[in-house]
Amino acid sequence: MANVILKNLVKRFNAVTAVDNLSIEIHDKEFAVLVGPSGCGKTTALRMIAGLETITSGEIFIGDTLVNEMAPKDRDIAMVFQNYALYPHMNVRDNMGFGLKIRKFPKKEIDGRVQEAADILGIQELLDRKPKELSGGQRQRVAVGRAIVRKPKVFLFDEPLSNLDAKLRVAMRAEISKLHRRLGATIIYVTHDQVEAMTMADRIFIMHNGALQQTGGPLEVYGQPANRFVAGFIGSPAMNFIEATLVLEDGAWFIDAGGFRVRAPEAFHARLEPHTGRPVIFGVRPEDIAAHDPAAGDGNGNTLTVRADVVETLGSEIFVYLTCGAHSLVARMEVPERPLTVGQTLEVDLKMLKTHIFDKETSQTIV
Repeated sequence: MANVILKNLVKRFNAVTAVDNLSIEIHDKEFAVLVGPSGCGKTTALRMIAGLETITSGEIFIGDTLVNEMAPKDRDIAMVFQNYALYPHMNVRDNMGFGLKIRKFPKKEIDGRVQEAADILGIQELLDRKPKELSGGQRQRVAVGRAIVRKPKVFLFDEPLSNLDAKLRVAMRAEISKLHRRLGATIIYVTHDQVEAMTMADRIFIMHNGALQQTGGPLEVYGQPANRFVAGFIGSPAMNFIEATLVLEDGAWFIDAGGFRVRAPEAFHARLEPHTGRPVIFGVRPEDIAAHDPAAGDGNGNTLTVRADVVETLGSEIFVYLTCGAHSLVARMEVPERPLTVGQTLEVDLKMLKTHIFDKETSQTIV
C-alpha cells in the first residue's frame, strides 16, 4: 500500500476551474473520503489521481513516485466505478480476472487471485454467472472483486453505492468498511452522501466549488466545522441558520435574532468580543433542540416558545418543523409521551454549548 499526496492540484476546463489548488496528503492504509455536492470537483480530483484526467498544474505522488505523466495502467491503482463497468459477455470469473489476463499473468495465479477475492466477498457461487443475472449489490461486489485481484497500492471508489437502494447501501457501507480493515488498504472514496462519509471515513476531505473546505475525522468536522458551508453540509437534517446580532449587556453576550434572544455561554465570550454589535449567523443543529424540561427551570434564558407546523414520526424519534416568530427551525427529538400535534405551541431548550456562530460576511466560524 502507499500514501497519496496532491500538491497544489488544479484542473481547468476552459474558463471553469473544477479543482482549485487542492493540497492533501492521504496516509498509507487510510480510508479517506472526498465529499461534497455535485460539481464540487471531487470526482475530477479522483480521475486525476487515476490518470483518467489530465492535470492543468500541480503534482500527484503515489508513494514516492511522481505520477503526473504516468499512464493509468502503470500507477498501481484500481478503480471501482459508479456504473460497475462489467463486461456483459463475460461471466463473473472472467470479469474479475480480465485485468490480470491482459497483463499476461499466468492462468494459475489469475484463478487463485479470483478465488481469493470471491472468498473475501462471499460471491463464490456467482463466478459462473453473467452480469445480467446479478442484482445491483452482487454487481457491485464483482466490481470490488475485480479491484481486489489487482492487489494495487491504492483503491479508488467513485460513488460506488449511488445506484443501490437505501437498504442495500447500508449493507454495502459495512462491507466496504470491513474490507478496508481486512486488506489494510489505502482507499480514496468519493461520494456526495455525507452519511457515507461520516460512517466510513478515517478522515473526511470536504470540497466546495473546487476548493478544500476542511479536513478532519468525522466527529471533528461535525463538532467543529470550519465554516458555514461545512456546518450545513455535515449532519442530517441540516443545521438551522438564523441571522442575528451579537449584543453585549451587563457583561453578558446575547444572540438577538429579532424574534427571539438567547444568552451565549461564558465559554464563548472571549471569541465573541471582537464581533460585538455585528451581524452574525447563529447555527443550531436539530438534535440540539430539546423539549423544555420544567424541572430544569427557565433553561438559563435559552428557552423558546415555538409552534409545531409539521411533525414527522420516524419510529424512535421525530422531526418537528417549528416556527418561532419569523424564523423556521427543524428539531430532531425523542418521541414524547404525549404526541405533538400540528399547530401546537410548546417550549424548547437550545443546547447552547453545542451551537455555533458564524461571521455573516466571511462565513467563517467564530465559535
